[in-house]
Amino acid sequence: MTAKAGLPRATTLLRYATLWLIGASLRVTLLAVPPVIPLIHQDLRLSETAIGALTSLPVLLLAFAAVPGSLLIARTGLRRTLLLGLVIVAVFGAARGTASSATVLFASTLLMGVGIAVLQPVVPALVKAWFPSRVGVATALYTNGLLIGEILGASLTLPLVGPSWGRGLAVWSVVVLGAAVMAYVLVAPVVAGAAGNGRWWPNWGERRTWQIGLILGSSSGLYFAANAFVPDFLHAGGADHAIGPCLTVLNAAQLFALLPVLWIPNKVVGRRRPLVVAGVLGLVAVLGIVVSPATFVFPAVAVIGVTSAFVLTLSLALPPLLVEPEDVPRLSAGIFTIAYLGAVAIPIMGGALWDLTGLRETAFAPCAVGSLLVAVLGSRAELHRDPGPGG
Repeated sequence: MTAKAGLPRATTLLRYATLWLIGASLRVTLLAVPPVIPLIHQDLRLSETAIGALTSLPVLLLAFAAVPGSLLIARTGLRRTLLLGLVIVAVFGAARGTASSATVLFASTLLMGVGIAVLQPVVPALVKAWFPSRVGVATALYTNGLLIGEILGASLTLPLVGPSWGRGLAVWSVVVLGAAVMAYVLVAPVVAGAAGNGRWWPNWGERRTWQIGLILGSSSGLYFAANAFVPDFLHAGGADHAIGPCLTVLNAAQLFALLPVLWIPNKVVGRRRPLVVAGVLGLVAVLGIVVSPATFVFPAVAVIGVTSAFVLTLSLALPPLLVEPEDVPRLSAGIFTIAYLGAVAIPIMGGALWDLTGLRETAFAPCAVGSLLVAVLGSRAELHRDPGPGG
């Protein structure tokens, strides 16, 4: 089956492969950092605060640079913004590996994060242009690239390059350059959603921008909080032996979330009920960890991994489904701005509650509220498509 009538199957497959590779490029460079943090810490003598900033800086930029990405698309076009973003990620991702000082490392990380951030609203617009009738499947493959990129960066950085943390960060830029080459060849100079109407600023007064942004942010915040707090939560309960396996289950389970989107996209993409179910399951998983971690921690973290990736995929697919091509970048930018601020806020609030009360269970209170929010907003989300110019 092809994306459009008359489109060669080889072209369709290459487009799918390009979306997947772009997804991998946006995460493999980020997740290459945690495995080499001890080496960076030793060589550059960074404080723990600096290490925390090094890992959280790109995530914050995903929120603050999404709107400039929409502006770039409106002014320069989809293709140029895509290529520019990929080149920035490749160049400054590699530059991190040449850093001989903390200043160079942070500057390179900052610029690489900007490149990743401006690409966020590009991909939904590209999905709309390439696969207007198969948005769910195309988005699922892109999300699979994100998830595999996370796994590759976290698991293969040290085995591939040994003790050289600089080489470990630089090597993944080859993947990003590969995505740039494929994009240069396959993305036409003028595609639907390119520059033209000048609309780039998100409509902050639009209810669904906030609905989708808060849904995605709450679900992503649950995932980030689980990664942050499950290890210390288990350690405080004397279950250190379960920390590694739990983190493996949490992250590997995400891959299974894509199966319903690939198999039955018309039943899950753009529907309210799957969002409600995901929110309820997330809430049950949080309660399972808090009430009886010894019994429920493994199935609970598996559910968190599946539901967070499922909501991520459904949320990424919504802008191409809901609005006209020229409005996809600005709706995406608004959603990402809200979502990533929420994703950062939930773990911070959980940590503050733990510190304030001294009770490890309180770290998951914001997660429970966020999961409930996903269910409630999902049940009321405005998922009707905007009428076209003649509608």
